[in-house]
Amino acid sequence: MTQAEKEQDNGKEKEKERDKEKEKEQQRGVKRPIAPPAIPDPLQEQIQSNFIIVIHPGSRTLRIGRATDTLPIILPHVIARRHKQTGQPKYEDAWLLRDGLNKTESNEQRQNGLKMVEQAIWSKKMSNGVRRTPVSAEQARSYNCQIRPAVLDSSYRVKWTNTAHQPPHLVGEEAVYVNPSDCYNIHWPIVRGQLNVHAGPGGSLTAVLADLETIWSHVIQKQLEIPLKDLKYYRCILLVPDIYNRPHIKEVVNMLLLNMGFSAIIVHQESVSATFGSGCSSACVVDVGDQKTSLCCVEDGVSHRNSRLCLAYGGSDVTRTFFWLLQRAGFPYRDCQLSSRLDCQLLQHLKDTFCHLNQDISGLKDHEFQTRFPEAPALLYQVRLGDEKLQASMGLFYPTTFGIVGQKMTSLQYRSQGDSEDPHDEHYLLATQSKQDQSSKSAADRKGISRPGGGLDGEMSAQGGIGEPSDLGRGCGSGGSGAGGMKGETEFGTAQGECLMGAGELEEPPSANLSRKTAIMSQFESKALGLDKAILHSIDCCASDETKRKMYSSILVVGGGLMFPGAQEFLLHRIINKMPPSFRRLVDNVEVITRPKDMDPRLISWKGGAVLACLDTTQEMWIHQREWQRFGVRMLRERAAFVW
Repeated sequence: MTQAEKEQDNGKEKEKERDKEKEKEQQRGVKRPIAPPAIPDPLQEQIQSNFIIVIHPGSRTLRIGRATDTLPIILPHVIARRHKQTGQPKYEDAWLLRDGLNKTESNEQRQNGLKMVEQAIWSKKMSNGVRRTPVSAEQARSYNCQIRPAVLDSSYRVKWTNTAHQPPHLVGEEAVYVNPSDCYNIHWPIVRGQLNVHAGPGGSLTAVLADLETIWSHVIQKQLEIPLKDLKYYRCILLVPDIYNRPHIKEVVNMLLLNMGFSAIIVHQESVSATFGSGCSSACVVDVGDQKTSLCCVEDGVSHRNSRLCLAYGGSDVTRTFFWLLQRAGFPYRDCQLSSRLDCQLLQHLKDTFCHLNQDISGLKDHEFQTRFPEAPALLYQVRLGDEKLQASMGLFYPTTFGIVGQKMTSLQYRSQGDSEDPHDEHYLLATQSKQDQSSKSAADRKGISRPGGGLDGEMSAQGGIGEPSDLGRGCGSGGSGAGGMKGETEFGTAQGECLMGAGELEEPPSANLSRKTAIMSQFESKALGLDKAILHSIDCCASDETKRKMYSSILVVGGGLMFPGAQEFLLHRIINKMPPSFRRLVDNVEVITRPKDMDPRLISWKGGAVLACLDTTQEMWIHQREWQRFGVRMLRERAAFVW
C-alpha cells in the first residue's frame, strides 16, 4: 500500500469517527451551533480602461478622451446656439475682453506696470554679462506705419461654417467660425476655471449646464464614436480646479451621472492629476491657463489646502497686453479688434509665435504674419518688433501691466457654505464639537468646585446644570455662537469669494478670527500677486520645513500660458533671487520643471487623469449612479480623494 492510499484510508476513518460522535450527541440531546453557509468573497470588479472617459474642461479648451488614448480630443470649449425667435438680439461672450479694463485708472496702471517691466529688463544682465540695451517703441513705429500688406494666392480660403441646414447648435471650431451675421449666440460655458454664470442671455446655471452637456455629448458621440445610449457601460473621471465651487461641482456630477447616464464617476483635482501625469510624487504645481493661474502644493497625492491659490489672469491677458504693445509700435494690421473672434484667434497665434522670456534676444527684428479670413483675400504683413515680445510675457510677473482695475485678482479656498442634502458636514461636526467642548468644560468646572451642601445638592445642581432650559439655551447659544461664527465666515467667504482655513481657528473668538481673516483677505485683494511671488507664498503656506524643501526642489509648471522660450530659466532665476535666505542653505537645488518627460504641458493633467483610471487605489473612489441617486452630494464627501 502506498503512502497516499494510507492517508486516504486514515481520512475516511476520521470522518466515520466524527459521524459517530454526532449521532451520540444527538441521542444525548446536545445542540451544536449551525455553521453558516460559506459566503464567497466578492470578486473585485475588473474595470477596463477603454471604458473610462477622462474629461478636463478648461476655460478655452476642452480635453476629452478614453483613458487608453495616447492623446485626447482637443477643441475650443465653445457652443453656438441658434436663436429660437427671429429678430432676437445677438449675444456673444467676450474672448479677450473682461471687466475692469475701461476704468479711468486702467491706462495709468498699465503704464506703471510697463515701467516696472522695463526696469526689471534693464537690471538683469544678459548671459555675456552686458546689460540689455532698451529699444523704444518709436523706433519700430516709424517703420511699421509705412507697411502695406501683400496679397497672397487666394486659392485656399477660410470659410464660414455652413448654417444653411439651420442646426440648433454648433460646437468647437464650427462655433468659432459662425458668421456674425447668422442668428446664433456664442457661449463659453467656463470662464476663469468656474462656470460662466452671469446676468446676460444664456448665463443661468441651468443654461450653462445645458451647454456643457451638449458640448460633451457632441464630442463623445461624433469624435469618440460612442453612442449616448451606451454611456451606461462607461465611467467618467472629471478633473476640477483646485479651488472649486461646491454647488457647481455637485450640479456637474449630477448632469454626468443622471442626465448623460455614466455608470460611475471620480472627481479629482487638476494639481494632483498633474503630479500623476508628470511622474512627480511631490511638487508645487503651477497651472498657467488661458484665463487663470492656479497654484497648489501636492505631497504624495494629497493637495495641501492652505497652499491653494488662484490668480485671475493667464495667457489671454498676456495676449491682450501684447496687442496693446503692438498698437504702440504701429501694428500694420490696423483693423484688428478685440471684439472679433477671428482677430482674437490671430492675436493668440502671434503671441504664441513671437513672445519669449529670453533676455539674450535683444534689438529690433523683422517678422512676418498672414491673415486669412472668410470673404477676404489672404494678406501677408511685415512687422518690426523690439522689446514688446519680452514685455508682454513679463506681465505674468508684473500683473499691473494688464491694466485690470476694481477686480478681485487673488482667491483662496473658501469654507463650505453647507448643503441641505448633506446635513452631517463640517458645520455639523464643528458645532457638535463646540457643544461637546463646552459641556466637558462645564463638567470639569463643577467637579472642581466642592459644595458644602451635601451630595443631594450636588446631584441636583448637576442635573440642573445639564437639564435646565436656561442652561440648555446657553449651551445651544454657545453652540449657536460657534455656528454663528461659522456662518459669519461663510457669509464672509461668499461676499469675498474666498475664506481661509487654519488649524487653530476654533480656539479664537469669532470676532478676532473674523478680523484676522479680513486683514489677510484685504492684503491679498489689494493687489495682484506676480507669478513668482505667488509660488513663494504657496510654498510658505506648507506646514513643515521638510515639505517646503520638497516643494522648492520640484516646481512643476503645466498649462499653456507659460510656453515661452526661456521661461524655465527665467522663472528659476526669479525664484532663487526671491526665496527666503534660510531656505537657500537648506534646499540643495531649486528645480523648475516645464516639460516633464518631454510632454506637452497642456496635456499633463489630462494624462494624469488617464493614469488615475489605471490605479488599483482608485477602486474605492468611484461614485456609482445608484449611490448618487440615493445619497447625493454626501458621496463626494465620503469618496472624493480631497477634503470636500
